[in-house]
Amino acid sequence: MSTIPAINSGIQGINKGMDGLKRNAHDTATLNTQNYTTNIPDLKDVTATLIDMKSNELQVEMSAKVVKAADEMIGTIIDITA
Repeated sequence: MSTIPAINSGIQGINKGMDGLKRNAHDTATLNTQNYTTNIPDLKDVTATLIDMKSNELQVEMSAKVVKAADEMIGTIIDITA
């Protein structure tokens, strides 16, 4: 892993967001099986899962922007010192 704190933070954010997305996908896939008596998922569960999924998606996007900005900054510093 990188020794640059901004890149490390960005990568950790991406990993956390991806883990959340995996969890949300699993929760969405199993909603019908949790309420097996009617086979109709609880609307609150569906809504909460979709909101969490969007939140995790935004976390991945923002973390990727942090990594990109840090990478560009490092490139600029290298260009200046070269």
